[in-house]
Amino acid sequence: MTPEEMRNKLRPFRDKALARGIAVGDVERWMDTVRPCVTLAEGGDGEVVGRFGGPLMLPVGMAHPFHPFVAAIDLAALPAGATDLPLPSEGQLLLFAYPENFGDEHDMGNVVYVPAGTAVEERDKEGWHWFDLDEEYQEVFAQFPQEALRATADVSLPYHHWVEMSEEPRWVPIPGHPRSEELAAVWIEAHDDIASPGQLQLGGYADQEAVDTDPVAYAAWCAAKEAAAGRWGGGEPVSGDPADWVLLADWNPWIDGLEGATVHWTIQRTDLTARRFDRAFTMVFRNP
Repeated sequence: MTPEEMRNKLRPFRDKALARGIAVGDVERWMDTVRPCVTLAEGGDGEVVGRFGGPLMLPVGMAHPFHPFVAAIDLAALPAGATDLPLPSEGQLLLFAYPENFGDEHDMGNVVYVPAGTAVEERDKEGWHWFDLDEEYQEVFAQFPQEALRATADVSLPYHHWVEMSEEPRWVPIPGHPRSEELAAVWIEAHDDIASPGQLQLGGYADQEAVDTDPVAYAAWCAAKEAAAGRWGGGEPVSGDPADWVLLADWNPWIDGLEGATVHWTIQRTDLTARRFDRAFTMVFRNP
């Protein structure tokens, strides 16, 4: 999607923001932050690019990831240029997560990249670490969606509007955007007039309920903290700077008992370029 196409899609947002009395310069600068993304939904007219659930095909000999299987995405089937992420042009991207945060800052998911031509074998979808530990996990997993995913090229603006500072005042508007709180509110209001509905999103900005700061920034902080404690990262450098991280995917599960949960798969830009998907860091937010 070209910059002009993205700005054209944002016309309903622009109109609503100007109608609220926000200066045109503030609106235009906010629109300059737009990112292309792909909405993956069970319905619609887009091309089938993967599926929620279905057979779990892992590389031969790979151990089952620690978390449950969510979705498989055929990267070659994605609309060309639909995100600004340097994703591989082919192969399968497998997403794993459990949509609960347990009140801590630990990694709650996995990402597996299966290059085209890799020898794979079907694995037990119930072979993840916690499945036999508690009936609640089994009941939640039974509600994971099991449908084909269709892709729509969309646009994304920030849902967050504050950044956290180390000194007072602790919370300030996003630099360069003094009207960020109002603009984020307009985007939330205008979103459904602009972007397609769907549970899964590739690229763009992280979405979740009741949030004022960027979930990707929080994920970067948590990943760096976990790495410093020796619990994540394999001893390799991990940056805590949000500028070094991107949103890989978002999932709104819509699962009974876990309403208000959002899963964010994030990754350092350098790891994404190097196809080090094993170093993705997954956060789960929930507003019950």
